[in-house]
Amino acid sequence: MASISSLGIGSGLDLNGLLDQMESAERQQLAPITQQQKSYQAKISAYGTLEGKLDDFREAAAKLADSQQFDAVKSNVSGDALTAVVGEDALPGTHDIVVNNKARAYSIATQGVTDKTEKLGAGAISFTLGNGDNFSIDVGEDQSSLEGIRDAINEAGKGVQASLVNDGSGQPHRLVLSATETGTDAAIASVDFGTGGLGDTLAVDAGTEVTAINASLSVNGIDIESQSNRVEGAVQGVTLNLEEEGNATISVTRDTAGIKKAVTSFVESYNSLQKTMDSLTSYDQETGTSGELLGDTTLRGIESRIRGVMGGVVSGGEFSALADIGVDLTIDGTLEVDDEKLDAAVADNLGALTDFFSGTGESEGLAAQLDATLGKMLGDSGTIENATSGLEDRIEGLGERYLRTEERIESTIARYREQFSKLDSMIAEMNSTSSYLTQQFDSLNAQLSQ
Repeated sequence: MASISSLGIGSGLDLNGLLDQMESAERQQLAPITQQQKSYQAKISAYGTLEGKLDDFREAAAKLADSQQFDAVKSNVSGDALTAVVGEDALPGTHDIVVNNKARAYSIATQGVTDKTEKLGAGAISFTLGNGDNFSIDVGEDQSSLEGIRDAINEAGKGVQASLVNDGSGQPHRLVLSATETGTDAAIASVDFGTGGLGDTLAVDAGTEVTAINASLSVNGIDIESQSNRVEGAVQGVTLNLEEEGNATISVTRDTAGIKKAVTSFVESYNSLQKTMDSLTSYDQETGTSGELLGDTTLRGIESRIRGVMGGVVSGGEFSALADIGVDLTIDGTLEVDDEKLDAAVADNLGALTDFFSGTGESEGLAAQLDATLGKMLGDSGTIENATSGLEDRIEGLGERYLRTEERIESTIARYREQFSKLDSMIAEMNSTSSYLTQQFDSLNAQLSQ
């Protein structure tokens, strides 16, 4: 049988085209697998979207589960003498403050030298601070210039900062020694350059001394002294930053606006979650399109558990349901805030509002219940992770099925190609035989005619 290098050469038939059509038909077996993989991947993506919204809602609930959220205060300062930073343990109240003077750091300069790079000789510089601390800094011969001494002091980091100034005189270069902090405790009580070497050249200039001063202020008539201009403890939970001498009044009030904002953010987060769940389970009759999780039992279970907590009763306090504080459930499943009712709860019954969301010693509050419920959905081996892992396993199984199907298709096409090749050769052989016989008959007819 003749050998055919390319299908169709021997027979004249479009066997390659026919083989391509057969391969295309065979590969249709892969389409359902691919489609199912895309469907599962779309569900995983949808679970990711749902997880993000559940995380946001849990974060909003966690804020209300913390009773300190309802202790939040804010401050208002009148006057330019100071600024204030309010901490978590600050209490409402008004405080009149008088800043008599700010704290000041100590500094002193040495007598001048002619050349700041000239070596002055090895030695040790001893310091004593106002709090009784003392230390020495050794200076080698190679480091004994004014610049080298400056660098050695600064690198030691012992509470003394050194710098150089030029006063323009015949011996202009001075070493300035400054306390790194304000107040008398951090002041430089004494400095000794020793004898010989540094001590023969350097000495402090008493006329340049700037003494350290502690801050002096009064809070509601009580005199207070501070080493620093950052005063803590003078007003509970409030840090005072002194700016200038003068009077100021600090008003610390309950941050009712912030508390209401936390509640409304909780409502907005729930509504956003509800909107996402509605979108994921939607169905458009006109277009026939549906959400990725339409009919999904996992999502239905999540929605049911959240609504069960949201619509449940909180025991142990004056408020037992969201409606009691002005948060109502609407027909479309979202929440709506009655501002007047919520404002009244924040302003007049903050303790009961705190108990409703954060709970008491005897019972869990609504936010605490939600935090626990959502934690089971979002944690390791939780509802979302289990559902996603199941889909990933299915996708992996479909991938293996795809490879097996593809191998089977390739084997089938290879068999078809072999069969077509044999057919092509056989037809070519038959055509060759037919041509030979035709020639023989034509030759025989020619002889008979003669």
